Amino acid sequence: MMQPYVSLTLEGHIGVIEFFHPEHNAMPSDNLKKLENTIVEAGKNDAIKVIVLKSGGDRTFCAGASFKELIAIDDAQSGKQFFLGFANVINAMRKCPKLIIGRVQGKAVGGGLGLAAATDYCLATKFAAIKLSELSIGIGPFVIEPAVTRKMGQNVMSQMTINAEQFFSAEFAKEKGLYADVFDSVETLDEAVKTLAEKLASYNPEALKAMKAVFWKDTSHWDNLLEERAKISGKLVLSEFTKETLKRFK
Repeated sequence: MMQPYVSLTLEGHIGVIEFFHPEHNAMPSDNLKKLENTIVEAGKNDAIKVIVLKSGGDRTFCAGASFKELIAIDDAQSGKQFFLGFANVINAMRKCPKLIIGRVQGKAVGGGLGLAAATDYCLATKFAAIKLSELSIGIGPFVIEPAVTRKMGQNVMSQMTINAEQFFSAEFAKEKGLYADVFDSVETLDEAVKTLAEKLASYNPEALKAMKAVFWKDTSHWDNLLEERAKISGKLVLSEFTKETLKRFK
């Protein structure tokens, strides 16, 4: 079985960040921390003009939180720290001075949808259905809500949260603003991502940085907001309902 990893590869002036976990790209704390640090590192690297965020594997972009780690949480502080992992990655993406292109080749669930929503421009395949499953396991998409609402709107966020066991199609995600375009295959997706990234890398980096700040206006309070949201999720994961539900996934 392949080991989890987070890597940063330079392709010309494009920084390609790839994460992987053998369990459908679920995200344990150590991978989240590595991803946060890699995004910060890429943001500081003058050789990188634009960033592509992708995951390894075929049909799953990211399955969200690691259920194995969720099951093991036994106090509120540990719970908060786990969910801060996603909060810190989203905030790193928000504050990164480089534009981040999302390359979503497959399903995005829970925190995985949050990562896609936190990119500046997201391209996907027709296999990239989305789901917010958190309510069904006794918590809620508190940490990722600001990112998803910013991209897709409050009504759509509410609809997906309430229909917690339903996958919504990639075309739905495109229609609601998450994906800029949807492609029939990974090959055509990769071609489109490469073309866009190369084009952006040829533009004035100062203009790109200034536009990124404009795109993310009115989000400077997210450091505190997402920490508060992580605290809510950290408490809920200790509830009897959630513990019993998570046991089914052992």
